[in-house]
This record gives sequence, structure tokens and C-alpha cells, in this order.
Amino acid sequence: MNKSAEAKIAIIENGNIFNRLKSGEPIRLEDIEYPKIQLVVDRTIRLSGQLNNAASIDEIRSCLSEIIGISIDASTTVFVPFYTNFGRFIQLGKNVFINHACSFLDMGGITIEDDVLIGPKVNLVTENHPLDPGDRRALITSPIVIRRKAWIGAAATILPGVTIGENAVVAAGAVVSKDVAANTVVGGIPAKFLKYI
Repeated sequence: MNKSAEAKIAIIENGNIFNRLKSGEPIRLEDIEYPKIQLVVDRTIRLSGQLNNAASIDEIRSCLSEIIGISIDASTTVFVPFYTNFGRFIQLGKNVFINHACSFLDMGGITIEDDVLIGPKVNLVTENHPLDPGDRRALITSPIVIRRKAWIGAAATILPGVTIGENAVVAAGAVVSKDVAANTVVGGIPAKFLKYI
């Protein structure tokens, strides 16, 4: 992407709707600023094709860096396919490993600290909708934070607003709706404490 296009995206992302989105305020399709979100989504869709056709880890890292707008450290490895609907609110630390077919819905913000392992088919979902059927198309977000050296097992789902503590392990297939304490193992649906590490 050329510098003028990147500058345009930066200006768009500094708009008020992005602050409101990350704060958890409900965002509705009729919001006057909603087209700014759509521009970022359209860009991410276009770049995702390039990402998921990448032929090397270095190329994957480069493509994903362009999507998230921050250079990914050379120690971090991501396997494709990798899916994100927005991309610009993902932060990846050093020495992170993300396995095949993960899906990051990041409009609420996803922070993955150093040395985190993420298994295949993991879903990180920061987005939700109101229960009221009349307002269900509104978007409500809450961030996900995965602390240092955590391990998220295959096909686990982490729901909005959850923090996974340092060194914690989320068992394969778990659905995590509440914070996970450091140095613990959780599993099941919904995820429950299993043991201390």
C-alpha cells in the first residue's frame, strides 16, 4: 500500500466512531460515521486474499502486518488460513505462534502478549449484539487480552471482554466467557477452573 493510502486509513481510524467502537458504545448501521468502519473492513477483505495465498511465513508476516498496521516481530509465526474482519485493532507480541484457521474478530481490540501459543481453529471474538430484537444489528465490543506465555488449545473460543492470565492454559474446545486467572488450566463449555499449574 502506498503512503497516501496509509495516511488516508490513519485519518479514518482517528475518527470518533473508532473511539466509540473500542469503548463499547453500541454502534448502529445508520450511524453517520459507519462508512468509516466499512472502508477498513473492505480493505481488510481485499488484503486477506493476499494473506491467505502467501507462500512463506515471511510473506504471511508481511501481509498481516499490512492488515493490522503494525510490523509483526520476526519471532512471531502465523499459519494461514487466518481470518479477521477488521484487523486494525490486533496487537501481537514477540515469539507468538498462531496455528491454522484461526479467526480474530477484533473490533473491540485483541492484545496478544509475548510467548503466547494459539492452537488451530481458535476464535477470538470481541464483538456482540444487544438481546433486544429491535436493536440486534447494533454492534457492542469489549477487548480480549491474552497475557504472556498463555496457551489457547485447538478450537477454543474466547468471548468479548475476557482476559487470559499469564501462563494460563485454555483446553481444546473450551468456550471462555469469564477471565482466566494466571497459572491455571480451564476447560469445558462454559470454561471452568480445572487445576493450578
